[in-house]
Amino acid sequence: MSERVFFDISSKSINKKNEELCGDKVEWVPVEDGMIVVLSDGLGSGVKANILATLTSKIIATMLQGGATLEDTVDTIVHTLPVCKVRKLAYSTFSILKLNYNGQAQLIEFDCPGCIFVRDGIVMPIDYTERVIAGKTIREASFQLQVNDLLCLTSDGVMFAGIGAVLNLGWNWESVCDFLTENYTDEESSARMSAALIGACQDLYMSEPGDDTTVAMVKVIPQQVVSMLSGPPKMREDDSRMVTDFMAEEGKKMVCGGSSGNLVARELGTEVTTDLLFDADGTLPAIGHIPGIDLVTEGVLTLRVTNEIIRAYLADPTSEENLKRLDEKNGAALIAKMLIEQCTHFYMFIGKAINPAHQNPNLPVDLSIKLRLLDELAAMMRQAGKVVRVKFY
Repeated sequence: MSERVFFDISSKSINKKNEELCGDKVEWVPVEDGMIVVLSDGLGSGVKANILATLTSKIIATMLQGGATLEDTVDTIVHTLPVCKVRKLAYSTFSILKLNYNGQAQLIEFDCPGCIFVRDGIVMPIDYTERVIAGKTIREASFQLQVNDLLCLTSDGVMFAGIGAVLNLGWNWESVCDFLTENYTDEESSARMSAALIGACQDLYMSEPGDDTTVAMVKVIPQQVVSMLSGPPKMREDDSRMVTDFMAEEGKKMVCGGSSGNLVARELGTEVTTDLLFDADGTLPAIGHIPGIDLVTEGVLTLRVTNEIIRAYLADPTSEENLKRLDEKNGAALIAKMLIEQCTHFYMFIGKAINPAHQNPNLPVDLSIKLRLLDELAAMMRQAGKVVRVKFY
């Protein structure tokens, strides 16, 4: 596959009943040509399991990110993990996904539930080979990915959900496969699927998990460009150039700010219309419509709430409350949802004209409220793993 793809990655865990620390750990790190995702399940539960899982996932992610071989990485784990005094074992299972932007995936597993690979509503078979590294039997597979494929890594706790309670023998691998194929659609984000699967496990455990329970989800997505224009340029003669540059980009387009909307509409030879009915609770200014633009909103008030929504989301992407906020019917939520769930590349076109309604005109332009909000938004998008480009006018 020559098409360049990207990866929407998330994870969610619930701790074993009465444990403050989770004995599972997920890490994902960027490499030059893709991403590496690691899920580790430490022996037992509580502090010891947490230490084992954290060490395992950190060592694997860091060494592979640095270019180490799988053999050296596994050997390091075997000789590094602290030995449990009770069981006389130094043990942690792991699953590794090495994902390339060209769509190639390499899966490496040690003593863990198999990766679930969903494509077009069907669980795809994975052709494994086995080999022994440092005394450990490792399963490996390589396969090609395409847009909207879903990969799910789990700890044992997912497979045992409901055991002795709702279900006599708990879920099994096939049960989890059925759940994913029944609930996953191309519109669902990785975070929403992680939240849904862990929510199902929580229900099966009747909110009293018998084991640490963790999922890591990877959704394969295409390049998705979102461009934002906010604020008229400092020099009026740059109006046309700014809008021309903005419209030349591929992908979705949003305009933030009343004067910005009027500017874009004028340069495109059309008008802004207002949708007064969209924000049902009336807490934010109404959104607008411009032909050829995907989203038109007010500026400072809307951006402030957008940043609040995104800040909360980044702190806990799989929280039910945060996912619900993305679905609210107002301009701020529409911006946040587009940037979080429909964007890999975020291009900002920012005008530096002073708007006396927003700040003390005696303050330098870089302290203006809108520019500060936009700067914070750019920083959060970089934190979220988006490619961000900012151009000032």
